[in-house]
Amino acid sequence: MESIEEHLQEHGVKPTSVRILVWQQCARQKKTFTLNDLEELLPHMDRSSIFRALRLFVEHEMLHEINDGTGYQKYCVCRCSDHDHHLNHIHFTCIRCGKTYCLEDYTIPLVNLPEGFAMQDAEYIIKGVCPQCGKE
Repeated sequence: MESIEEHLQEHGVKPTSVRILVWQQCARQKKTFTLNDLEELLPHMDRSSIFRALRLFVEHEMLHEINDGTGYQKYCVCRCSDHDHHLNHIHFTCIRCGKTYCLEDYTIPLVNLPEGFAMQDAEYIIKGVCPQCGKE
């Protein structure tokens, strides 16, 4: 098992103490999370330092961002095996609880664009009711 420092370096990120602490918390998350979530987990760390680390992790494809329409930028640890991680899987946002889930086993369908169009990014978000809220 590689250390956090080695993992950061493998992705081209210099392992500073702030980045190590932020990544440690990111890596523990089993679902999507927000900057506010990390602020609660790292109460002694400055919000702007957390945000800068998140931006760096996104740039180095360690996290991907999800804009699910809730008004909060959400993040998810990238567990994809290739560099087109943001084009690989679908996200599901629950309209009742607001949680967003990575559906890593479901891929974004291929869309044939008209000639002259070149895709740069794609987000595929399904909105509905999650299993937990469906029980209520």
